[in-house]
Amino acid sequence: MGRHATARTRKRILLPLSAIALAAALGAATWVAMARSEPGCEPVRVVVAASPDIAPAVTEAARALDLACVAFDVQSRESHQVAAELSGTAPRPQAWIPSSTLFLRKAAGVPLSGPSIASSPVVLAVAEPIARALGWPLESLTWPEVLGHPGIAAGMPDPGRDPAGVSALVALREVAKDASDPAAAYVASLRKFSATTSGATVFPAAENAVLRHNSGLLEGETASVAVYSPAAPALDYPFAEVEGATAQQGKAVAELKRTLLHGAAIGPQSELRAPGVQALRLGETDQRVEAQGQRSAEIPAAAEVAKALSQWAAVNVSARVQVLIDVSGSMSAPVPGTGKSRLRITLEAAENALHLFKSTSQVRFLAFATKVDGDRDHREILPMAPVAQQLAAVDRLRAVRAVPDGQTGLYDSVLDIYRLAHEEWERGKLNLVIVMTDGHNTDPGGISRENLVAELGKLSDRDRPVPLIAIGIGPEADETELRQLVAPAGGQAFLSRDPAKIGEVFYGALARIAGAG
Repeated sequence: MGRHATARTRKRILLPLSAIALAAALGAATWVAMARSEPGCEPVRVVVAASPDIAPAVTEAARALDLACVAFDVQSRESHQVAAELSGTAPRPQAWIPSSTLFLRKAAGVPLSGPSIASSPVVLAVAEPIARALGWPLESLTWPEVLGHPGIAAGMPDPGRDPAGVSALVALREVAKDASDPAAAYVASLRKFSATTSGATVFPAAENAVLRHNSGLLEGETASVAVYSPAAPALDYPFAEVEGATAQQGKAVAELKRTLLHGAAIGPQSELRAPGVQALRLGETDQRVEAQGQRSAEIPAAAEVAKALSQWAAVNVSARVQVLIDVSGSMSAPVPGTGKSRLRITLEAAENALHLFKSTSQVRFLAFATKVDGDRDHREILPMAPVAQQLAAVDRLRAVRAVPDGQTGLYDSVLDIYRLAHEEWERGKLNLVIVMTDGHNTDPGGISRENLVAELGKLSDRDRPVPLIAIGIGPEADETELRQLVAPAGGQAFLSRDPAKIGEVFYGALARIAGAG
């Protein structure tokens, strides 16, 4: 979206085209506000690194200062690149204006916060045809309405590099709090997004990026409509003074900060708002954005941002999953009010859960009772295969039946499959074992609980983790037993006393084990 320069932006460029080409080749555009000449004056160079969307306005402000013996070198730099360089040995600017305070937290030699000189709300950029299909412009749209539309292709900018991505993660988590199971709802919303904006018809973006995109449309391109959420923190463009400036450089930086704090970075020709996302003062009106003042959330604490990033990473990682389903005789018991058995509802939940995994994930389904495959207490229903292949073979999963009078060979089955998961462990994937049962171990000839727990403890490996999720179904599920089983493997146990709600519990379990709980 940000690849199109508007007419307003082009007017701000102060270098000749040859210099612009050279700057582009070096990876950053540079604007120089020349010093006022005085006899015996050797101009001091003051380097200001600024986010590309605010760099032209900063340059104009620096030129207007007209300070004697000072040459401001305003460099248009991507904020994540400057953050990395400030933590290394590269030459340092004397001032830095990233797009978000989030970047200050990643760099060395700068304060953790700075006064905001401008702002831009983070919005969902929605392709105009989709917005119209949802009732815009007659109705104002919300994030849940947009994300609930079946015809969208949602994309997410890399939250590790783009604060719009972080803002969206924060907003989506807040929206999910109203659901009956917030963790599961949050993961479900995250899974709507691909980890790229390429080809997306809906994606988080700064409002100013939407404006630039719409004003620079090329033939065949589609305009975007900005959809707002008060739960999304805005870009705040903090002004940070960088350690190491000389006294003269420091004075010049202070003067530049003063003029920017007085509104020099915003105005009728700017796509940016005043700090606090006040009303947008556009030189020309774009009806696809809402110019009135907006509400936005505060930028969350560093720990919350780290949690959001880890959740996004966990949700997007491919998984390798062993799903072990109880088919003992008790699983044929009817679930009141459903017309279905415990096993039927469990199998439906397992089938639906396939949609929670990325397409690159692999899943194996197994059934267990007692002696269902010779002397073994478990048998394979569907072999380890990609999600798409399993979805094409769900008839075999649906055909599974409970074993009449079958006992619950829980311990031996869990140990065997947990060993298998360790043998097949793959780096870079979320390796999981999920066991779903309505009771407790009733196999008198199998391993004891104490020995099982000891064996699971021996297999547990911090460098090759395989979390064990145990889901108890119905009133007979033994919570104490399940919690003891999962403890050595670093897993979690979940109960669904009402078998009809096993689907909700299953989704919530996967959400939490993926880091969203």
